[in-house]
Amino acid sequence: MSVELEKYGILNSTAHYQLSPQELTDKMVEIGQGEITSSGAINILTGEFTGRSPKDRFIVKDDISEETVWWDGNINIPFDSDKFDALYDKVIAHLSGKNIYVRDAYACADDRFKTKIRAITETPGANLFIYNMFIRPTAEELANFGDSDWTIINAPTFVADPETDGTRQHNFSILNFKRKIVLNGGTGYTGEMKKGIFSALNFILPVEKNTLPMHCSANSGENGDTAMFFGLSGTGKTTLSADKNRRLIGDDEHGWTDDNTVFNFEGGCYAKVINLSAEGEPEIYGAIKEGALLENVAYFEGTKEVNFENTEITENTRVSYPIDFIENIAEPSLGKNPKNIFFLSFDAYGVFPPIAKLNPNQAAYLFISGYTSKVAGTEAGVTEPQTTFSSCFGAPFMPLHPTKYAEMLSDKVEKTGVNVWLINTGWNGQKKRMSLKDTRAVINAALNGDLDNVEFKKDQFFGFEIPVAIEGVDSDKLNPATSFDTAEAYEANAKELADKFKKNFEKFAEYATPELLSGGPLV
Repeated sequence: MSVELEKYGILNSTAHYQLSPQELTDKMVEIGQGEITSSGAINILTGEFTGRSPKDRFIVKDDISEETVWWDGNINIPFDSDKFDALYDKVIAHLSGKNIYVRDAYACADDRFKTKIRAITETPGANLFIYNMFIRPTAEELANFGDSDWTIINAPTFVADPETDGTRQHNFSILNFKRKIVLNGGTGYTGEMKKGIFSALNFILPVEKNTLPMHCSANSGENGDTAMFFGLSGTGKTTLSADKNRRLIGDDEHGWTDDNTVFNFEGGCYAKVINLSAEGEPEIYGAIKEGALLENVAYFEGTKEVNFENTEITENTRVSYPIDFIENIAEPSLGKNPKNIFFLSFDAYGVFPPIAKLNPNQAAYLFISGYTSKVAGTEAGVTEPQTTFSSCFGAPFMPLHPTKYAEMLSDKVEKTGVNVWLINTGWNGQKKRMSLKDTRAVINAALNGDLDNVEFKKDQFFGFEIPVAIEGVDSDKLNPATSFDTAEAYEANAKELADKFKKNFEKFAEYATPELLSGGPLV
C-alpha cells in the first residue's frame, strides 16, 4: 500500500509505510541512529530531551476546547489556532524532501471505542515506538483502514522560533481537537507521542462516551477480577501490574466503561529500566529482546551489554515493547468485574503505611490530590524530598477539570463496591524504601480477599484504615509510627504532610462537596 503524503502537505518525500520491526531496526543501524544490544533489543539516544517537557505541551484554544478544557495556565496551556496552522505548515515543509516513516495503528482495545491513528515520523526509531505501543492492525484491518481519526506528526529535528511560532522554546507538543492532530517537534523523546493521544482520549471519552479514562495499569486474576494500579512515575505501576500470577491488561492507560469493562488504550508497554534486574522484575527483563526499543541506556565498558544501574545519560531510561512480549496477558486487553483499586504513592515523609483502606470520599480526595514525592537524584537540583501533587495521578494529560474525573471515579466506586487501597511504595521513618517483597505481599493479601475480615486501626492524622496484621509481613512494618525514632518525629512529619495536602487542595475547594472535603486529612 502507498501513502499519499501530499494530502498532509508533505512534498517530494519517500513514504516508508508499515515497515516491520526488523526493517526499522536495520534502517536505524544503517543511518547511525541505533545500536543492537547484547539481548537483541535496539538502543537509541533521544538527544537533548530524555523525558517529557510539560511546560512545552499546549492545546489549541478554539470553539471545541474553549469552554471545556480546564485552562489552569500550568498544565493545559492555550495555543492560538492561527499560530498552530502556521507552525504546522513550517513542520510539513521541514519534512518535505525526506525519507518519512508512516504507520497506521489503533488505540483502545474495546472495539466500541477503537480509534484509528496515523503516525508520520521523521525517524525510524519513532516509528518502531508507534509499532510497539499502539494496537497493531491485522492485514484485513489494514486493507480497510481508511482515513485516520487522529494524526501524529513527529519531527524531532525541527527547531521552533518562540518569537514567531508562539512556543515557549524550540520544542513543543501541541494538541488540536478540531484538526485532530498531535504535532511534536524539537524533541526526540518518544513518550510525547503516546501522551498526546492519551490526552486526546482523556478529553473525548468523558465528554462524548461517558467513559472514565485512567492513568493506571491493570491486570486480572483467575476468577476474572480486575485490579487497577494508579500512580505517578517511579511508584511502581508497571512493575506491580506485571505479575506472573495474573493476566496483564495494560501498564499505563485504560478506560472504564458504563458496563464495567476496563480496556487498554495501548498495544504495548513503556517501562522504566533504571536498576532493572532479572530477579526483581523478571517479566520486564525478559521482554528486552529483539523488537524491543531501549532509550538512553548505557553499557558495561567494552560491551553492548546494558548496564541498567548506569544513570550517566538519564535516570529515565526506558524500554518499549509489544504487550505480547509479556507471557501472561489478557487477550484481548480487556477486564471485567473490577474488585480492587490501588493508589501508589512514594511517600518520602514515611508516614503512610504500606497499605491502608480508603472509603469513597477518601478515595476521591486522594485521587484528585495524586500525591507522590520527588527524591534526591530524580532531577537535577533535587537534594531534599519534594512533595508533588498531580491530579488524578496524571495531571499533565487531563484536559478537563480534575473534579470531572474524580466524580466519575467516585460514582463507579460507589456503584461497584470496588475496594480502594492506598499503597506506600516510598520510605518509612528511617528513609528506607519499602521492599518490593513486602509491597507485593500486602497487595496480594488485598487481591486474595485476605483483608476482608481482619482488624483495622484508624489513622489519627488521615483517617484511613490500616490493617493490624497481614500474614507474611512484620506487623511493625504496617504501623508507620514504629519506624520513627520518636513519637514526636512521627507526629511532626504526619502534620507537615497533612498540611501540604490541605494547601494543595485549596485550588479545588470551591468545586468540592462537603463529602469530598471530608475525605481529607483530619488535622
